Amino acid sequence: MFEATKGILRTLITGGKAYKLWMMSLFVFIAVAIVLLAKQADQGLIVTNMRDQVSWGWYIANFTFLVGVAAAAVVLVVPAYLYHWEPIKEIVILGEMMAIAAVSMCLMFVTVDMGSPERFWHLIPKIGLLNFPQSILAWDVVVLNIYLILNMIIGGYALYKLYRNEHYSTKLLMPFIIFSIPAAISIHTVTAFLYAGLPARPFWNGAILAPRFIASAFCSGPAFMLILFQIIRKRTSFRITDQALFKIGEIIAYAMSLNLFFLVAELFKEHYSATAHIASLEYLWSGLHGHNQLVPWIWTAITFNSIAFILLLIPKTREKFKTLNLACILIFLGVYIEKGMGLVLPGFIPDTLGEIYDYFPNALEFWIASGIWAAGMLIFTVLAKIAIAVNTGELRQKV
Repeated sequence: MFEATKGILRTLITGGKAYKLWMMSLFVFIAVAIVLLAKQADQGLIVTNMRDQVSWGWYIANFTFLVGVAAAAVVLVVPAYLYHWEPIKEIVILGEMMAIAAVSMCLMFVTVDMGSPERFWHLIPKIGLLNFPQSILAWDVVVLNIYLILNMIIGGYALYKLYRNEHYSTKLLMPFIIFSIPAAISIHTVTAFLYAGLPARPFWNGAILAPRFIASAFCSGPAFMLILFQIIRKRTSFRITDQALFKIGEIIAYAMSLNLFFLVAELFKEHYSATAHIASLEYLWSGLHGHNQLVPWIWTAITFNSIAFILLLIPKTREKFKTLNLACILIFLGVYIEKGMGLVLPGFIPDTLGEIYDYFPNALEFWIASGIWAAGMLIFTVLAKIAIAVNTGELRQKV
């Protein structure tokens, strides 16, 4: 145990200038976020731009997006463990590390959105008042933690066996692997139910919201991982084949086709029926009573997603790294806007009294969110560095 700990510490402090600069930058962002979070904890959420009219803002927008990034690990798990496709099997461990980091960020965003972090104990079963199974929020907490534990078990066991120069048993892991697939779907389904289960918010109150969430998750998560995998391949000796990257790109193209289809179906239903509940949709897409703050954002997101879909649909552009990377960046930004500002904010506008409050995150919210992203990337960097060192043989138990 001492030898393993010593080896891990040595691995984490070893790296070039780029690695050290990256780690220092993450710690700076985290430190700034902690200072501002202390201010928010002291004065309350009044220091943010959230108000009674819009009580879910930038924090919950990031939470919603990151649940999708976490769920996207199943895109690698299925071909790697169920179909034993070797190109994906070599990198599935990194997908599991990304899922751990993403779920950790989700939990952090929920915590800061409470305003007072000390209230987090209320979410702990048997200690706090989780109100399970009546509360949908309680279900979300439970499935997120189960999914986190599953990825920790699967990834941790595989790395432990490799560290000991032993082949890990897929049969032993199979129950956890099988369970992780519906768990990945459930974390985003339950998140969608948090929104869809609010009848007073007609913008969210639709049966198609959960399928939309899952389709967009299988776009943004793999797109993010594709960029990270290329950085890892360039900076380390970890083997990642072009075949694996191009196959992930193909999966993203199929998922984006569903995402765009579901969006068109939702827009048709709302516009064709043209009921009084269309106000939130009008605010988002064309503006409402002179309030059009979100209009440029949503049209930018749809433009990005559409261009990326075309680039990934055509094999020649999908299998060329310049256009593949461009498509991944466009998808990440497009889905981030669509599932963030394009989903959370319009649901509150107009409010129950008909008031329109144009919410936009202030500097404090931006820096706290940036600090949480930095913390998540720190978690991923640490886990990925250990996983890469074990897989390449740099960190192994001495025989």
